Amino acid sequence: MSGTPEVWTVGRLLAWTSDYLARHGSPTPRLDAELLLAHVRQCPRIGLYTHFGEEVATEQREAFKELIRRRARGEPVAYLTGHKEFYSLSFEVTPDVLVPRPETEGVLEAVLDRARPMLQHQPQLALADVGTGSGILAVCAARFLPNVHVTAIDVSAEAIAVAQRNAQRHQVADRIDFRVGDLLQCLPPETRFDIVMSNPPYVAEHEFETLPPDVRCFEPRRALVAGPTGMEIIQRLVEQSPCYLRPGGWLVMEISPMLDDSVRRLFCENAGWRHLEVLPDLAGHARVVAAQYLPAASAAASDSDPVMPETSENDRPESKVAEAEDSDRAET
Repeated sequence: MSGTPEVWTVGRLLAWTSDYLARHGSPTPRLDAELLLAHVRQCPRIGLYTHFGEEVATEQREAFKELIRRRARGEPVAYLTGHKEFYSLSFEVTPDVLVPRPETEGVLEAVLDRARPMLQHQPQLALADVGTGSGILAVCAARFLPNVHVTAIDVSAEAIAVAQRNAQRHQVADRIDFRVGDLLQCLPPETRFDIVMSNPPYVAEHEFETLPPDVRCFEPRRALVAGPTGMEIIQRLVEQSPCYLRPGGWLVMEISPMLDDSVRRLFCENAGWRHLEVLPDLAGHARVVAAQYLPAASAAASDSDPVMPETSENDRPESKVAEAEDSDRAET
């Protein structure tokens, strides 16, 4: 009947809002709509499809409508729902911290790959997470490596508060020491770690305006921008870490693909770094760098060449071309 009002079912709401968000620039409109409606209905996303023809209550529609308005203005879905999944764990997320991204899982995997063999020879490891943000690296390391103690550092007290709640949520707070401070220099000089990990700011100032609006306008700028070149925080970490790493310890960092060559040169210019490896993300771009610190006395007993990338399936052809070109320029 023409006079019968249309019923706003789960399916109809998803269809309408997906189209609305697409017209407002969302790159993932259907996913956004599903996540927000599942959040309002307090159900998993699959629950939307098992109740696809069910009418949505008025109060839920109003709450959903407000979230859709905010998403259409660019606000990240993670800030709207208050959580984000990382490495199959759910983390609290607020505008005081960056939204966790899949690329950072590469840092965690590189840390796990290095920590597990070390734990076969020593009973416990000490790890540092520099620039912990929401605590995803610190919490996951403590969760998946039972015999580690993590020191999580961030310059933002608000970020540390979020990380502490995430540690409590995942029942690892007793193995994480939280510190508000600027990189490693906030720690006592006698502190030593087996692994230092970090997802540092690496966006250059001139790149900031080119970031997507939902990143540029909503995520904390100081967690993104390092300085004029993007290398400023990475350089400080490479220079500070030898004072806080045990011989044979590792520094593992996320980097921008555009900084690949600069990061390689930085390690070459600082003594003691060996076994440099640059690992790609799922798109094949340089994303994670890992290097082992072996000071002169320890290096004398090693057959390894300084700062030579290990040959592996992950070696990128474009990196080999760049190295060859650098060599040619050096010879001319």
